[in-house]
Amino acid sequence: MDVLTPKHLFAAARLLAAGEIVAVPTPRWYMLCARATDTAATQAIFHVKQRPEHKPLLLLLDSPRAADELFDLSDDARSLTARLWPGDLALRLPWKSGASPITAVGSPALVGCPDGVLGRLLAQTGEPLAAAVCSISTPAARTDDHPALTVDQVAAFDHTTQAGIAAVVDDGICPHGRHMTVVDCPAGGPARLFRDGTVHPRAVEAALAPAGGPDVG
Repeated sequence: MDVLTPKHLFAAARLLAAGEIVAVPTPRWYMLCARATDTAATQAIFHVKQRPEHKPLLLLLDSPRAADELFDLSDDARSLTARLWPGDLALRLPWKSGASPITAVGSPALVGCPDGVLGRLLAQTGEPLAAAVCSISTPAARTDDHPALTVDQVAAFDHTTQAGIAAVVDDGICPHGRHMTVVDCPAGGPARLFRDGTVHPRAVEAALAPAGGPDVG
């Protein structure tokens, strides 16, 4: 497994284009990433994580505009993408009629638009990525199977599982160690908080409030 720096994301992008898995840091933890449309690579992520097929991967996009092209966005979804993307917010979104859902990410899809190193890598790859936490998934996970917060922990995961991770981008220790906040955004109804996480519920509430509303002291 190669260790890259954030200055060498072009090398990580080349590996992804070649069908490899790359581990990438976020403020939460390291993520295993592959091209979303690469069936072999995404299936490899399912395999090494022992992840059930009914638990789809996270779809990562480089901009809100990309979400608008693929998904049926409600007014609430547009407010959230405009105000909280890029960042640690994920939305459960229905595919547009006529779109071709990506098998690895399911329907509705769990969709994010990250900032930081992962966001910059998306800009380099020029296409969506599928991702999952660098750890064994439940229910296979044991009590000591924690998400990787350091490069050494990614290396240990790779060694233990024989994952064949091609490279890890080293950006130090991931400080949060928590899940993304997830908001369900059905096409015909209001958004609702689906899972609490790194984006505070009050931030979600503020993003859904009408623009230009009165400040609360």
